[in-house]
Amino acid sequence: MATVFIPSLMQNLSEGADRVTVEGNTVRKIIDNLEEIHTGFKSRLLDNRGRIKPNISVAVDGEVSEIGILERVSPNSEVHFLPAIAGGEL
Repeated sequence: MATVFIPSLMQNLSEGADRVTVEGNTVRKIIDNLEEIHTGFKSRLLDNRGRIKPNISVAVDGEVSEIGILERVSPNSEVHFLPAIAGGEL
């Protein structure tokens, strides 16, 4: 099963856990199965069209995904849902 790292702002949905193991071979299946275990993740991660919200990035095995929910996940993968960070000027 893949290890999903939970951002601190979403740990209230995972009973305080900072990571959980979840089955799934795509990010979409990971989110679906995560929702079954801990209700509320789907609405925090996906928009009303089923896409990753623009304020969230997903990284699988250290690489930020360009294809979102379609990204493949292996049983030993690490999945991170990262809140977007807006920067200022230098």
